[in-house]
Amino acid sequence: MILGICGVVIGAAVGILDMGFGRILLYVTELREEYFIPLIIFLPAAGALSVWLYHWDEGTCVKGMGLIFQVGHGEEDRIPLRLIPLTVLSTWITHLFGGSAGREGVAVQIGATFSHWVGLKIKVKNNSKIFLVTGMAAGFSGLFGTPVAACFFALEVLTAGTLEYSALFPAIAASFTASAVSRTLGLENFHYALNTIIQIDVSFIVKLLVMGVLFGLVGSLFAYGLVSMKSRFRRTFHDPVKKIAIVSIFLVILFILLGMGRYSGLGTNLISAGFHGGRIYGWDWILKLVLTIITIAAGFQGGEVTPLFAIGTSLGAAVAGILGLPLEFVAAMGYAAVFGSATNTLLAPVFIGAEVFGYSYMPYFFVVCSIAYLFNGDRSIYTAQKKLYNIRLFEK
Repeated sequence: MILGICGVVIGAAVGILDMGFGRILLYVTELREEYFIPLIIFLPAAGALSVWLYHWDEGTCVKGMGLIFQVGHGEEDRIPLRLIPLTVLSTWITHLFGGSAGREGVAVQIGATFSHWVGLKIKVKNNSKIFLVTGMAAGFSGLFGTPVAACFFALEVLTAGTLEYSALFPAIAASFTASAVSRTLGLENFHYALNTIIQIDVSFIVKLLVMGVLFGLVGSLFAYGLVSMKSRFRRTFHDPVKKIAIVSIFLVILFILLGMGRYSGLGTNLISAGFHGGRIYGWDWILKLVLTIITIAAGFQGGEVTPLFAIGTSLGAAVAGILGLPLEFVAAMGYAAVFGSATNTLLAPVFIGAEVFGYSYMPYFFVVCSIAYLFNGDRSIYTAQKKLYNIRLFEK
C-alpha cells in the first residue's frame, strides 16, 4: 500500500514538473522557429554555456542518463537533486538555439531524480531500484501521455531481456497519475487515430516483416552512429567546451543549408507532416538521423526519443509507396519500431503504437516491433543498459 501511495505522490509531482518543462519547451520552439537565423548563429556559444554549467557542477551530473542507469544497477548510490534544473535548463538552451534533440531524456531524469530523493526517505526492500523505475515511468508518461508504454519502458530499459516486476505497482500508479496531472494542466500530447482498412493476406504479412527488418536496422544504425560519434569526438577533442563549440559551427552551417531549420528541434514538424498531409522528402529521415547524432554526440542535452519518432515517421512515409500500403499506416509502424530498435526495448514501442494510434492496430505493432527488436543487433542508445541474454539474429 505504501508503495502505491508513494507512486501517486511521485506521479503528481513529476506530472507538474513535466508540464512546466514541456510548456516552456513549446514556447522556446516557437521562438526558434520565428527567429531562426538570429538564434542559430549563437548555437556554438550556447553549447559552450551548457557544457560549462555541467562542469561547474564538478562532473557528477554530466553523466545524465548514464547516472540514472548506474544507480539502477547499483554502481552509484546517489542522484543529486540539482540534476533537474541542470538538465532542464540545458535542454531549453539546445532547443532555443536550434540543436536537433529530444526531450524524453530530461523527463526521465526529472522523474528518476525526484523519485530517488523520495525513496531515500522510505525504507523498503530494494527501494533504490523500485523508486528509480517508478520515477522513470512517471517522467516518460507525464511528457508523452502514454502511461502503459511509459510503465513498460521503465520496467524493461535498465536490463534488456527482463522486467523489474518489483516496481510494477508503484510504476503503474506513478505513470497514470503523471499522465493525468500533466494533461489536466494543459500539456498537449501527440495522438493520431489511424483509420486504415487492412486486408490481411500473405503479401501483407511479408510487408510487415520487411517493415520490421527495415525499421530495426535504422534504429540500430542510429544507436551505433551515436555511440561511435561520441567515441570519435572524445578522441578528437579533450576539452568538452572546445568540442561543442567547434562542432556547433559545422552544425550551424548544416542546419541553415539543409532546410533552414527543418531538422532542428524535436522533429515534431516531420511527424505532423507525415500524418497531416505535409511534404515529406525521401531524405528527411537520414538527415534528421545524422544531425541528431551529431548534436547529441557534441554534448548538447535533450534526448533521442522524439527525433526517433520523427525518423521512423519520415522513413515510413518515404517507403509507403514502395510497399503499396497507406502512408499513415507505415509511418505509424516506423514511429514505434525505430524507437524500440534504438532503445533495445520491445513492449514499450508496442504500447506506444497502441496508445498513440489505436489499440485495434496493436497486433501489427507487435509483429513489426518484434522483428525490429530481433534485427537491431542488440544495440542501444543507452550504453549503460545491461543485457540479460542475447536472442538477436545478428551480433554487434
